[in-house]
Amino acid sequence: QVQLVESGGGAVQVGGSLRLSCAASGRTFSGYTMGWFRQVPGKEREFVAAITTTDGTADYADSVKGRFTISRDNANSTVYLQMNSLKPEDTAVYYCGTLRGVYYFYRRRWGKYEYWGQGTQVTVSS
Repeated sequence: QVQLVESGGGAVQVGGSLRLSCAASGRTFSGYTMGWFRQVPGKEREFVAAITTTDGTADYADSVKGRFTISRDNANSTVYLQMNSLKPEDTAVYYCGTLRGVYYFYRRRWGKYEYWGQGTQVTVSS
């Protein structure tokens, strides 16, 4: 069993920045891929970014590439999402999830993730 707790969401204006955190507990952090997804009401959960805890290989959705940075702190079992140059279309509830390392090929598919946090709201206003 893995518990994930997201934090760092909030309300910002266009062009602003936020840093989301996802703290994991309950099982070793190593060997997983950690992913960030977002969801707005009525839409499917959308891939944002993912990172392997082993070597830090990262992947980004085209919509956030160059603006968002995913990173991990294995010592503290925490993954971060630094979000810069925020746009109104980034408004969503952001979730982090765990994916077993052997399933890295499926990192963009939310249905393959095993555990999820409760989500944190990000609101970007113009």
